[in-house]
Amino acid sequence: MQFNPETYRMPDIPMQPFIDTAEIWDYLNNTPSSPEKVRRIIDKSLAKNRLNLKETATLINANDEESIRLIKEGAKALKTKIYGNRIVLFAPLYVGNKCANDCIYCGFRVSNREQVRKTLSRDELIKEIEALEESGQKRLILVFGEHAEYNPGFIAETVKTAYSVKKGRGEIRRVNINAAPLDIEGFRMVKEAGIGTYQVFQETYHREAYKNYHLWGKKADYDYRLTSLDRAQEAGLDDVGIGALIGLYDWRFEVMGLVRHTNHLEACYNVGPHTISFPRIKDASMLRIGKHYFASDEEFTRLVAILRLAVPYTGMILTAREPATLRNELIQYGVSQIDGGTKIELGSYVSQQKNLDLNRSQFHINDDRSLNEVIEELLQQGMLPSFCTACYRLGRTGEHFMEFSVPGFIKRFCTPNAILTLAEYLEDYAPETTAQKGWKVIEKNMDELNEKMQNEVRDKIARIKQGERDLYR
Repeated sequence: MQFNPETYRMPDIPMQPFIDTAEIWDYLNNTPSSPEKVRRIIDKSLAKNRLNLKETATLINANDEESIRLIKEGAKALKTKIYGNRIVLFAPLYVGNKCANDCIYCGFRVSNREQVRKTLSRDELIKEIEALEESGQKRLILVFGEHAEYNPGFIAETVKTAYSVKKGRGEIRRVNINAAPLDIEGFRMVKEAGIGTYQVFQETYHREAYKNYHLWGKKADYDYRLTSLDRAQEAGLDDVGIGALIGLYDWRFEVMGLVRHTNHLEACYNVGPHTISFPRIKDASMLRIGKHYFASDEEFTRLVAILRLAVPYTGMILTAREPATLRNELIQYGVSQIDGGTKIELGSYVSQQKNLDLNRSQFHINDDRSLNEVIEELLQQGMLPSFCTACYRLGRTGEHFMEFSVPGFIKRFCTPNAILTLAEYLEDYAPETTAQKGWKVIEKNMDELNEKMQNEVRDKIARIKQGERDLYR
């Protein structure tokens, strides 16, 4: 029977592999595009409807100038419609770089004898968190190499330590995790520690390419990694993040893989990913791959815009791998979360080391601005920096989050909470020049709230100025 991309789809079975390479390539190879088709698809997305694979392929195959312009403008409009001008800020904190895998694109690979291995002690971890709190950070993602030492119990204790550290007015209110896939019991254990999102990136959704890059270790098992977030859902951990490392295979295929992964989670669990990440390969110690699949800045911009249109409700993360100028551009096309003041060498938030040593880190970063410098530039662009963590502590995750986010209602919570967390930052950490800009942005965003909400938020800002903290709705 001839493949019909309009009617065919693989069955979605919990805990079973769901990526069919031929299916994805059939969509990409047999789906024509035109400006008229692009317009219809963008209209669907602007109505806050997730796209299917055929529609996503249509956008990917849109190579004419008009269609690309429509895609970028559509993504920009959708981002404003659902997220407003809010940008969530976080910091990565590397806990340990021991690793049992041999992935040829990663500085942590087990065969890299030049990598200086280290795991933060509890005291070192506390000092790192204190340094982050003193800069104003409220949200962390803890990053671990994939090693037996970093088991669920170790991760859970690290999370509890992070939440326990208080420095001045500082505290960490949300801890996300980027670590090895776990079994169901392992996911249950880290959930009980109070984590936010658990990220597992497939790296590449192309099975044969995956085999070529992952030479040794548990990570060489494509299917175990692919179904990892099914196990998280089965464990009751309904807040998960997916991602692909752009540059391992054709970026078009990876976008389709990310959308297919989203479809699978929705079909099986009624919950899509809370975040999608799309880091590009950067230089690393002992990097051993060619540049055949590297995406240009223009392709990367299209990728971001297409993903925003394909999955309107999902947070999209752009990291300090990318330079500041490109990050400033891409936030308008769909990015909703960025890191700021990023350090990726273990212990570097305390040491404040400027020159990155690739033999002590996973990869090279291109944006080394301080957190305040990032906030300054966001304010200058009229963006609303946010440290909000309300949804996760009020149970707005999983299906409950989908009820708010899919129709776009989440904005009614996000904007007030972003204003309140920014007010805290301006009061506690910002230099005077930043504070002046920040209060102007807050006033501008207040004008967009209804009268009842304005009164509620102004009351809470007054309480913040009087010394209260962690006010949210």
